[in-house]
Amino acid sequence: QVQLVVSGGGLVQAGGSLRLSCAASGRTFSSYIMGWFRRAPGKEREFAAGIRWSDGASYYADSVKGRFTISGDNAKNTVYLQMNNLKPEDTANYYCAAAPDYRNKYYVGSYDYWGQGTQVTVSS
Repeated sequence: QVQLVVSGGGLVQAGGSLRLSCAASGRTFSSYIMGWFRRAPGKEREFAAGIRWSDGASYYADSVKGRFTISGDNAKNTVYLQMNNLKPEDTANYYCAAAPDYRNKYYVGSYDYWGQGTQVTVSS
């Protein structure tokens, strides 16, 4: 059974860093895009970052570009989201998801598999 196990969330002060991880199992994801989505209070779920397993190409929302870095470890089948210089507006529940790489990676409906989510709270 496909599982995306997410960890690494927590409470940090503004300017701090966190690293989220998403361990994927249950199938081969070589033809998939792994995406990080986030849902802030009062807002819809939005794309934050993604990585294509086949070639390592990465994609970022403008709101996180330059601060967040997505990476993958093929041997561990794990994707990471390194979040630096965190801001209060980054506070959200973060989700890891997987979509076939021929679909629109920015569209939430493209993703077939979802992790449980992890809360990131950034305080002033």
